Formats: sequence, structure tokens, C-alpha cells
Amino acid sequence: MLTLEELRGDTSIDTVIMAFTDMQGRLMGKRLHRDFFFEQVEHDHGTEGCNYLLALDMEMNPGEGYELASWDRGYGDFDLRPDLGTLRRIPWLEATALVLCDVAWTDGSPVRPSPRQVLRAQVERARELGFEVMVGSELEFYLLRETYEEAHRKDYSDLTPSVPYILDYHILATTYDEPLLRQIRNGMQGAGIRVETSKGEAWPGQQEINFRYDNALAMADNHVVYKNGAKEIAHLNGCSITFMAKPDHTWIGSSCHIHSSLWRGGESAFKGESDTFRQYLAGQIACARELALFYAPNVNSYKRFASGSWAPTTLAWGHDNRTCGFRIVGSGSAMRVESRIPGGDVNPYLAFAATIAAGLHGIENALELAPALEGNAYVSDAERFPSTLRDAIAALEGGSMARGALGDDVVDHYLNYARTEQQLFDRVVTNWERERLYERG
Repeated sequence: MLTLEELRGDTSIDTVIMAFTDMQGRLMGKRLHRDFFFEQVEHDHGTEGCNYLLALDMEMNPGEGYELASWDRGYGDFDLRPDLGTLRRIPWLEATALVLCDVAWTDGSPVRPSPRQVLRAQVERARELGFEVMVGSELEFYLLRETYEEAHRKDYSDLTPSVPYILDYHILATTYDEPLLRQIRNGMQGAGIRVETSKGEAWPGQQEINFRYDNALAMADNHVVYKNGAKEIAHLNGCSITFMAKPDHTWIGSSCHIHSSLWRGGESAFKGESDTFRQYLAGQIACARELALFYAPNVNSYKRFASGSWAPTTLAWGHDNRTCGFRIVGSGSAMRVESRIPGGDVNPYLAFAATIAAGLHGIENALELAPALEGNAYVSDAERFPSTLRDAIAALEGGSMARGALGDDVVDHYLNYARTEQQLFDRVVTNWERERLYERG
């Protein structure tokens, strides 16, 4: 990481990116000349952004039905206020630093539905109960030989995985991609993200790079810097990376396993499968369906959930059982809950916030934990996770826990986003339809 004084003394950096994360998990913001950045900081200013940035679909089209931004309200500005604790060099971009921002209204009050604020609120809620939340996210991705421009020209079809066969844990196969993977590992280390490992994953061209766990907010920050940076590094190397949950219906999906635990007084509150652990896990299970939108935010997210696919279909839990939605790993102070539900397309701030909210719900209501599942959860009678975005919308509409934990304004904001996504998809004619019906229909 980089202190403000270190940045002042490093005249090799002439550009500072000020960015926040939008609903889709993308970095949005501006590039500032270093001199102007220091002027802004000295006057306790950030920079402005149009408030439509939290009311857009993936194509950057403003949507109707959002309380915080609309044509009727004139699409004014909100402020991007730098969190200087996130200031870091970006080694893969020349002469560039990055600082992540909180989104606030011009009077200084937080824009509550902004993803970083949604997570902040749950972190503070946990602290009020005496807990520090520690999180690690494991992101899988596909590395393709086409550039992003070439993929676009090909309509994102018939793309070429970097390695043509399954490379799970395969050293020889990952050596072929090592020049790029090494750049990503070392680039992230230089950006203040503690790198642990990289490995091949369960399908041709699929990779995973893992980082050290951290407190929930810092981990979410690292997640979005990594995801954005990995794409930038791929672009600079003439190839592309996708974190889509399911890039192709014949491929294994890409996950974002979320490991979480609660700590109190510098020690794990989960040791010995404590009551805190059991209630926290029971809350995860009890609330997963209602909070599904925050774990699986897109129509495509639900294509990943298939039997025997390494992606879970149930809300069962088990000890070191990869067929379950919730896998318990580690021992002693390292024991943690691994949620295998989210995909690579997840917004980490929202997924972590939902994870914390669900766990605290279990603790506050002293929920009882059902016995662990042994065997194959795919063929069990355990409760299922929603199988479509439409089902997830209905689950959130019909629940009350999320509104109590996150607030009506947050729930209504993301319900509107999900409904809009579903409506946009419902209007599209897909290749699947044309292939089946163009001649034979």
C-alpha cells in the first residue's frame, strides 16, 4: 500500500485513479493529475460523479424505478470520497496509483445502496456485537486467446481457451500460461494484495489465483482491484479473461468461493465448532434463498448451478464436502465456512454484506444447526438454492430478513436492478432459439 506522504515523494507517479464499485462490481471513476489530486485532498474534497452510475445496466443504460437517481430528479452528482487507506500503486499501468472511494451525497451523508456502504453497514453491525469479520474470496476465471476486441467481433462465440484440456492442478499446462499468470501475481503483490497461490482449474483455460484473507472491507477492495487489474493485464498481453459465472453451456462455471469467520479479541469465535459458529452457519443456510440476488446477481449466474458441476445446487453443509453449498474447512483458529454458492460475476461488497447479515441473523436469533450432510448433496433431499433469477427475485420479495438487516432502500434498489435484468433478458432472441427454430420451427 501507499501512504499519502509516500505518494508525494514519488514523482514517478503522475496519475491517480479515483474509483468506486458500481452495482455490477465494476470500477467507475476518474483519472486525476497528481497535482490536482493533492489539491482535492488538502481541501478535504474528492471528485464528483453522476448519480446515474448507481442506476445503470451492464450496457450503461439508465434504468427506471430507482429512488436515488432518475430523469425526474435530474441525474445530479454525488461525491466520491477517497479512503486513503486504500491508496496503492498500480504496477501494470505506467505512472499510476489508485484510491478507492466511498459514495456520499453532497451533504456528506452516505449513499446507502452503494455497494461499499452496504458492506460497511454490516461490518459495523458485527462490531457492535463484538465481532470482526474475516473473509477470503477465491475467484476463478477463463483465459482466452482472443483479445476483447476479437471476442466482440466473434460475438463471443467459438473462443479459444488458453489450454485445450482440463488443467486442474496441472503444472505443465499452467506453465504455458505462466508468463501472464506471473504478471498478475506480481502485479497484485505490488498493488498491496498478498498473493498466495495460482493453479489450473476444472476446465480448459480455467484458472484461479488466491490471496490472503483479510477483514471484510479490505478483502472486497482487493477483490475488485484484482478483477479489474487481471483484465487490464490480459488486454496488455493481447488476450482476454472472463469472470462470467457460465461463459458457455458446455463449460464448467467459474465460482467465487467465499470463506468467512468471526473473530473476537484477536481469537477465532468459531474454535471447537462453538455455538457462535453453529448459529452463524445456521443463519447462512436459513437466509441463502432470500439473499440469492446478492450471491447470484445475473440471469447467467444461475446457469452455473448444475448437478456434478462443482457448483452447488443445495443449501446442505458438510465437513470438507465439495458437493455442499456450505463446506467447513480448516481447524482450530483457521476453521471457517466456505460458501460455494457465488460465481465469478458476484459483486464482493454485496456478497460479503449478505454473508455477514445472514450469519448475524443466525446468532441474534440463536438458530439451530441441522446435522451435517454426509455423501452426495446433489442427490440429497436438502433444500435447493434458487435455480433462476426469477426465483431469486420472488424469494427476496417474499422475505423480511433482508429488509430488517440491510434496509428497505437497499433491498428496493437491488430488487429493481434484478427485475430490470430479467425484463431485458426476456426481450432478447438468443442463438439457441435461432438454431432450433430458424429452419425446423
